[in-house]
Amino acid sequence: MSQFDRRTVLKAGGTLVAAALTSCSDAKKASAGPAADTLAAAAPNWNSFARSLTGRLYLPASPGYASSHLLFNPRWDTVQPGAVVKAANATDVQKAINFARANKIVLVPKSGGHSYVGASTISKGMQLDVGAIRGLSYANGVVTIGAGAHLYDVHAFLDKYGRSLPTGTCPTVGIAGLALGGGMGIHTRAFGLTCDRILSMGVITADGTARNVSAAVDPDLFWALRGSGGGNLGVVTSFRISTIPGTKLGFFRLTWPESQAAAVVRGWQRFAQSAPITSWGNLHIDAVSNGTLSIHVLGISTTGNATAAAAQLESFVGSRASVRSITVKTHMEAVTYLGGGTTSPRTGFLAGSDVLKGPMNAATITALLGAVKAAARAKTPASAILDPLGGQATKQPAGGASWPWRSALGVVQWYCGTPAHPTTAQLKVAQTFITNGHRAVRAYSAGGYVNYVETGRSVSTYYGASLPRLQTVKKKYDPANFFHTSYTLG
Repeated sequence: MSQFDRRTVLKAGGTLVAAALTSCSDAKKASAGPAADTLAAAAPNWNSFARSLTGRLYLPASPGYASSHLLFNPRWDTVQPGAVVKAANATDVQKAINFARANKIVLVPKSGGHSYVGASTISKGMQLDVGAIRGLSYANGVVTIGAGAHLYDVHAFLDKYGRSLPTGTCPTVGIAGLALGGGMGIHTRAFGLTCDRILSMGVITADGTARNVSAAVDPDLFWALRGSGGGNLGVVTSFRISTIPGTKLGFFRLTWPESQAAAVVRGWQRFAQSAPITSWGNLHIDAVSNGTLSIHVLGISTTGNATAAAAQLESFVGSRASVRSITVKTHMEAVTYLGGGTTSPRTGFLAGSDVLKGPMNAATITALLGAVKAAARAKTPASAILDPLGGQATKQPAGGASWPWRSALGVVQWYCGTPAHPTTAQLKVAQTFITNGHRAVRAYSAGGYVNYVETGRSVSTYYGASLPRLQTVKKKYDPANFFHTSYTLG
């Protein structure tokens, strides 16, 4: 993988499911893993349904079923959907929703399959895979993207026109999950979130209606879909998104010794607050197996002048980095570098997040470092990765967006690598690190990032002040709560 490391990427595709929008209660927590919902009592006519599709239907007895439902994280391999629909177009999506509703089958959509909690698969229900809906077209600064397109493919296509998008970096993340949950990345400060640049979306709602939503058509649904997470309010099949220039970028990578860790966190916070919007840098605090911490910042300058951006960060830290690297990369060189290549292998992990509402004080910084240090001493492969917000991310886009963290300083991702099929004990170790991280920054946490949804947390904390309005939109477009799974409120 690249020096950026796949732990930093926006492993989106997370489906923070509909029931979260039906209740204000914080009493229920997310439970571990997908729901064990059952198919309808009366046997559905699968043969007739399969014949109606342009795409493919897989049932448990079908050849190819075993690989048809897999997600990015192998932890969810044992979850067995009752049916997998590989949709070829929006009409297939519409048919699948209508069939599932008529037969009382719980349905979950899948794009890239990177959900932290395995939200795009479901035991005995229907997995609706839009991965084959990945067409791309471009005209006059606007790209139209099928909901199943992966980030690398989107960037490679746009590079032909000298254009790009503000996205995450993991090559196999689907555009749908990323954009519907917000979408943070290296261009967030300069150009805003991925969801902020969406102009319109094709979406099939719970009643089977095909809609083309925008700031002018179904504006409440358009607002809600921009930031509430995938699979809550419908299945999006396409996006029209305003592009940005695909220019060269200046990169810097700065490493400090562990003895400077607290100063680096303080300096990074000042950088996140004060650096020009053309500068971005995320801070990695990694547990090393010898019991020490690795501290580095990977950053970019959209002007190409990474030297100035690096020097500014060092001035905020109060010391020059012990190891420095300054480079310039073309658009596609940057995409490949940040993504660790053009694809990404399936990976086991457990992760979570905290949105920082402001700069942490000395005691909180010490506690954060202590949480990662404890993992290092236990030889747990864990990291705290701090991504900055600010800049254009503070501004509501035209038509508004439900993403709730406009005034936040940044987002901490708590990430712990696990074996592909971890034991209960191994998951407990990883969860202990994440819990310790939450506890360390609790006084400065505004909530969580919906694309980093995790089990055991009150789902409403991902929506902030947007929750009441989201609940109203949910009741309007999905009054029967068709889109739901058991790990959310309701």
